[in-house]
Amino acid sequence: MAGTPYAFLKGELMPLSDAKIGVMTHAFNYGTAVFEGIRANWNADHEQLYLFRALEHFQRLRKSAHILMMEVAYTDEQLVQITQDLLRKADFREDMYVRPMVYKSQEVLGVRLHDVEEDVLIYASPFGAYLDIDKGIRCCTSSWRRASDTSIPVRAKVNGVYINSALAKTEAFKRGYDEAVLLNDDGHVSEGSGENIFVVMNGKLYTPPSADNILVGITRATVIELAEQELGLELRETSIDRSELYIADEVFMTGTAAHVTPVLEVDERLVGGGAIGPVTAKLQKLYFDAVLGRLPKYEHWVQPLYAGQPVKA
Repeated sequence: MAGTPYAFLKGELMPLSDAKIGVMTHAFNYGTAVFEGIRANWNADHEQLYLFRALEHFQRLRKSAHILMMEVAYTDEQLVQITQDLLRKADFREDMYVRPMVYKSQEVLGVRLHDVEEDVLIYASPFGAYLDIDKGIRCCTSSWRRASDTSIPVRAKVNGVYINSALAKTEAFKRGYDEAVLLNDDGHVSEGSGENIFVVMNGKLYTPPSADNILVGITRATVIELAEQELGLELRETSIDRSELYIADEVFMTGTAAHVTPVLEVDERLVGGGAIGPVTAKLQKLYFDAVLGRLPKYEHWVQPLYAGQPVKA
């Protein structure tokens, strides 16, 4: 059943088509905003839309806003409630993507963070698969280096820093790949254009540490918990060299948009023979079971949005 996309702007819920900002808005001109991406996943068997880890996303949004010297005029719990109301009003029966943003909303010129008013907006829209999670993807190492925390705070989801990701993503696309791998200034693997990276080697799970300029992802944390608690895997947060991707048994990416996406090739070198590996497959299944409300043990991660449809095992 088709719904109507909605937004929360200037303190009100409204159809997304009515949510407008002026061309002089500071965030539009200077990238002075922070954002989140939150998934609401549709489970047709349950006839239920499950909002995934919304509170954690809003907690991170607040930290990002603090880094950019912005105040959030709502509590995290209020923002979760607004999001729930927005999604229920939209009334879609398909996967949804929620975009909350704290942005410098004043229509004023001048490069600065101080003395510019901010506001909160949230909108939601249907959003299917971002990458091919079923067949896996091909990646290349980007010529663009991941932005450094000494230049832009990469641990915050700052709108302006995503030019770095856009350059890498389009470079990969133009070269015939699905996604880019960005290295940091030291030449270590950092992340994809919008995903964290994991490597499986000799039965252990590896992922770059926060010191390698990654965004510390919520999907990343989800997968780490599932790997440790459900599969008994040992996780090591350590710097990863580019060439280690070539000889890994498995590589996969995680993110709100990407979910858990297998990487089958890096720089024209097959990973693990070019097939989805067993660890990736198990984690992918566990992840989707969790986000679709199939795992009662992790039901605290999801919020069912439609009345009369509780979480079901």
